[in-house]
Amino acid sequence: MAERQQTLAEQLADQLQIAIVQGQLSAGSKINEQDLAAQYGVSRGPLREALQKLERRRLVVKAPHIGARVAKLTIEELNDLYQVRAELEAMACRLAAKQISPAKLAELHMILDRQQRVFETQQGDYAVIDDIDFHLGIINASGNQTLIHTLTDDLYHLLQMYRNQCSAGRRPQRALEQHRQILAAIADGDGELAALLMRRHIEAGQANTEKVLRTYMEENTQ
Repeated sequence: MAERQQTLAEQLADQLQIAIVQGQLSAGSKINEQDLAAQYGVSRGPLREALQKLERRRLVVKAPHIGARVAKLTIEELNDLYQVRAELEAMACRLAAKQISPAKLAELHMILDRQQRVFETQQGDYAVIDDIDFHLGIINASGNQTLIHTLTDDLYHLLQMYRNQCSAGRRPQRALEQHRQILAAIADGDGELAALLMRRHIEAGQANTEKVLRTYMEENTQ
């Protein structure tokens, strides 16, 4: 069966999502439909449809008498997101440990090996991509479609925005070591250990991201 072609609104939503996640459209900024339509060379109809899609992804918020704005980073939402993420990815580890295939294990090992090479050459942007790919690989290996869609269709859009805009102070080598420990537990079929390690790994990331976000907020309120 041929793959379905994306509509103009879907393509535009993906482009705007990248702009938001990478900070080109800054958190909390007002969305000017006329300017965006001109920038992307589209009419207002597809643009409004794209913004509705981003609103469902929680990257855009609308308020009466104010209009549409890019979602604003908050400590409360950050902690809510990471709490849910920690529990769901721990579940993904338990499920993956029961059924992960040799091919998927090999793929995840290759991701971590590539991440190590990137750290050694100090090309950090690719390391971030590999970090995301590792987590998504375990999520997909869980085989639970509800879990997969809950994480990848909703939470990860917002999580990427927080991660990309609060990236200072990361300790990538330590994170890579934690990834290897998680994967070793999954390979051994020890889902409970893998879940515990994943939860601790995500909680450490939450603490670091919260620290960076608090610093950013303090600097911008002085």
